Amino acid sequence: MTRIDRVSVESLDRELREPFEISLGTREKARNLVVLVETDSGVVGHGEGSPLPPVTGETQPAAVATARSVTSMLEGASLADYRELAGEVRAAVPGAVTALFAVETALLDAYCRDRGIPLSELFGGAPTPVTTDITVPIVAPDAAAERATRAAAAGFDHIKVKTGGAIDDDVARTVAVADAAPNATITVDANQGWTPKATEQFVDEVATAGVDLALVEQPTPKDDIRGLARTRDRLSVPVAADEAVFTPADATTVVRDGAADVINVKLGKSGLLGAAAIAAIAEAASLDCMLGCMLEGATGIATSAHLAAGLGAFDYVDLDGHLLLDETPPSMAFGPGIDIDGPGHGVSLPAAVSGATQS
Repeated sequence: MTRIDRVSVESLDRELREPFEISLGTREKARNLVVLVETDSGVVGHGEGSPLPPVTGETQPAAVATARSVTSMLEGASLADYRELAGEVRAAVPGAVTALFAVETALLDAYCRDRGIPLSELFGGAPTPVTTDITVPIVAPDAAAERATRAAAAGFDHIKVKTGGAIDDDVARTVAVADAAPNATITVDANQGWTPKATEQFVDEVATAGVDLALVEQPTPKDDIRGLARTRDRLSVPVAADEAVFTPADATTVVRDGAADVINVKLGKSGLLGAAAIAAIAEAASLDCMLGCMLEGATGIATSAHLAAGLGAFDYVDLDGHLLLDETPPSMAFGPGIDIDGPGHGVSLPAAVSGATQS
């Protein structure tokens, strides 16, 4: 029986190629954390988390401290009890979603490496390639058009446009992207920045401009489920819930209130096991699912891609966080394809912790 010998936690800072602005603020650096789980069999599993304070409520120092606070719960335990261990961590630090994601990933990665299987097999599928969209942040229309042109040339056929500010500016940015990439599917993400009325105005104006939107993501504040439901009722465009759903219970609320057509699942909000449960709820309710990300690097993105390949349950894949970083492994070059392998999530340890520092 393989046991956990040691758990360690490190901070990991990564520079972004360009500032990334959404309605909740601007990021110039990914301030992440890495968790390492070392076993008595010599296997090392690792996980990554990327806290986003306006969404997850955690700063990097807080997430690192939280992850370190639960290491004693894991050391000496049987690795085969990964599900029970993850549940104990979740109960011990409720709401610390980034720390949970990093710890849970390290546990499952170690478990799969110890058995020589890819992480995707734990969720029912082979590690097949995954195709992602790409996101255009809040920038001026000419800069948005430039990014869309570059994305289309690289093979992206699905582009998400960040919105949630002044309607005129958001419309201009979205139209610029659609004009620059006329063959791409266009979705928008307001990150809670609008009211139901503003959302309706935006959709009407982009439709008048000739843009065929495929999806509007989290237009209203996360706590206003009724407002999200009203927005869905008023629009002909599908509506997705993102920040409104962290837990399976949240997903159940969205389903019960008819608040969305799509649920955006993120491991950085729910962890691996929670994300799989939310996807099952969406499938049972005949809702579509999106798999999103924060600003994770290779480890976090590969982990999410393994879940996508294993479950085969996601209609939208938004795993482009690694494309924003100034350094990515050759296997994750700029393009829509994400190739994954095993054992575990398949990312080598040096690549995962390069640049990491104790904090």
